[in-house]
Amino acid sequence: MKTGLTSPRALVLSLAAAGVIGAVGTGAYTSARAVAAPPAQAVAVAGTTAPTVTMPDFSTITARDGQAVVNISVTGSSKTAGAQGGPQMDPDDPMYEFFRRFGGGQGPRGGQQQPQRETPVRGQGSGFILSADGIILTNAHVVKDAKEVTVKLTDRREFSAKVLGSDAKTDVAVIKIEAKNLPVLSVGSTKDLKAGEWVLAIGSPFGFENTVTAGVVSAKGRSLPDDGYVPFIQTDVAINPGNSGGPLLNTRGEVVGINSQIYSRSGGYQGVSFAIPIEVAMQVKDQIVATGKATHARLGVAVQEVNQAFADSFKLDKPEGALVSNVEKGGPADQAGLRSGDVIRKVDGEAVIASGDLPALIGQKKPGSKITLDIWRQGAREQISAKLGDAAEKGTAVAKSEEGGAATQGKLGLALRPLQPQEQREAQVDGGLLIADVGGPAALAGVQTGDVLLAINGTPAKNIEQVREVVAKADKSVALLIQRDGNKIFVPVRLG
Repeated sequence: MKTGLTSPRALVLSLAAAGVIGAVGTGAYTSARAVAAPPAQAVAVAGTTAPTVTMPDFSTITARDGQAVVNISVTGSSKTAGAQGGPQMDPDDPMYEFFRRFGGGQGPRGGQQQPQRETPVRGQGSGFILSADGIILTNAHVVKDAKEVTVKLTDRREFSAKVLGSDAKTDVAVIKIEAKNLPVLSVGSTKDLKAGEWVLAIGSPFGFENTVTAGVVSAKGRSLPDDGYVPFIQTDVAINPGNSGGPLLNTRGEVVGINSQIYSRSGGYQGVSFAIPIEVAMQVKDQIVATGKATHARLGVAVQEVNQAFADSFKLDKPEGALVSNVEKGGPADQAGLRSGDVIRKVDGEAVIASGDLPALIGQKKPGSKITLDIWRQGAREQISAKLGDAAEKGTAVAKSEEGGAATQGKLGLALRPLQPQEQREAQVDGGLLIADVGGPAALAGVQTGDVLLAINGTPAKNIEQVREVVAKADKSVALLIQRDGNKIFVPVRLG
């Protein structure tokens, strides 16, 4: 089928024939500016062209460090229900859920629930050796529910491995094989890792052992849904099923991350991959080797993103930080004096830019440790100290904020009334105003009838007149703390 596209080879040859590209195949790249410039400008540009870029030698890194990358095969079992005598399906099969729901009752028992059976489940992943006596790092999801773990080295030797421990919160697991004088990877650092820097992955995608893929760092410190304890490294390195647990290496051959997951709408690689920073993995590894498990700290707050509307409402210089929407009663944050409406800007001197930064910073601390928080409260900077709890009890939550808000009837479009004593008891609040009707900016923002307005721009909503006064003094927007179905969230409302 004719597509109208020129092949890359034909394009290179035609450009070379025209004298635009020189030294094809030498590994040197001419700057885009010099290539695009007309012949008349070429002389003027030549003196200011960017330095020649040389590609890193991935073959050297692969030959030297690839020996410490292993293939991991896992055998486990899963309980499945199906018609007697019928075929048992792998739970990972795309049609498994369909037949489980709609096909399981068509067997000899005429629609009755069939007994569950143990169905073998097999999986593959990757890992890398950290010590010559057989300590290996991989992903927790690679060895989850495993009954047998087999490690295959690049020299084709195979070993049975023991799972020393795994941590679901960071998706890091440590396994051990009985061997000596094994090749090991050097541990690097992500502190100096920059966006645009070359990195490569070695692993076993789809079971193809010791496959090498390369790309660049796209970003650092990414927070993902349900993975609040890890500030992920985002790359465009091709990662596919089987790469999980393998190393992400810099151009010095040092491991800087564990390839963990991808963002995909098809189930396969689509250009966005995520790796666990090696510092996080090593911290978990050290705990597992020492105690068999990993622990994480918690602060006991729900936080949400600070957008421009919130920054305007709270008089912040820039939309950064973690906005505290709810404080767990009796928790570490409550005992430290944190309040709803505080914006956490730093933890022990480390900046909190996005709300997801907070659980990642807190989760890497040890339960019982003391931290210093830089917060923004009522238009001023403050510092408070907190003693962290254990995340095994409860986790630091990231609240789902709605692009909406609340206010008074008229300018904001809210009809408010005081809560009756019984309503206060049911809502478990000491004050607040019931939102009886919504219109205007508040309705556009997502405020609903029946929400309870607790505060506006950090000022408790004690009565309707007080709310009107705050709105009258507000500039571009107001931030409303509302309670809905027992959850507290801040909602920004633009004043138009």
